[in-house]
Amino acid sequence: MLFRPIRTLIVIVIAFMAGLLFERSRISDSCATAGGTMLAGLCRGAQ
Repeated sequence: MLFRPIRTLIVIVIAFMAGLLFERSRISDSCATAGGTMLAGLCRGAQ
């Protein structure tokens, strides 16, 4: 009875973390394309 809500919560957390990782990767790629480097989560030196 309690397994289904816990499983749903775990799936939501996994999907959220996957979204965060995807977004960080996308931002990192666009920073590198602009000629910058990622440092502590911020794009530095992009033109």
